[in-house]
Amino acid sequence: MRIRHQAGSGHEKIELQMTPMIDIVFLLLIFFIMSFKIVSLEGDFNIKMPIAAPSEDRPIEPLPPIRIQLTAGGDGRIAGIRMGERSFESFDALHEEIIAIVGTDTGPDSIAGRTEVELDCDYDLHYEHAIQAVTAVSGDVDPAGHVVKLIDKIKFAPPEQ
Repeated sequence: MRIRHQAGSGHEKIELQMTPMIDIVFLLLIFFIMSFKIVSLEGDFNIKMPIAAPSEDRPIEPLPPIRIQLTAGGDGRIAGIRMGERSFESFDALHEEIIAIVGTDTGPDSIAGRTEVELDCDYDLHYEHAIQAVTAVSGDVDPAGHVVKLIDKIKFAPPEQ
């Protein structure tokens, strides 16, 4: 078989056909989009498993909420901290009283896990004092830098003017 060269043709221009290439790119794109699986991140769960199974004869009773009243002075600063019939001079004293009530053991079956705190703040109280109260009842950081949790369930009473 003999290949003939045409004298007048010179260099032949080779055209690339773009349509099949674009089709392949779109097919690959659709394949990767359809086969992509989104994995949800694992959460940080506050779980403390009990040492032994609870006995059936002892039901766990919900505790009544601890009600803390924060009263404001005329300028919006804290004027008084009351829990039941007791008054406290500072949030540190309130924190120590919460530790005395619930203890340091946390978990689903502990007193701290079942206790709820309701904060009743005066309408004119500055926000920073409400946050100090939340900090006093929810826990603190020990000298070693570890977070010590006390009460997780904190709610606010509806504001009254």
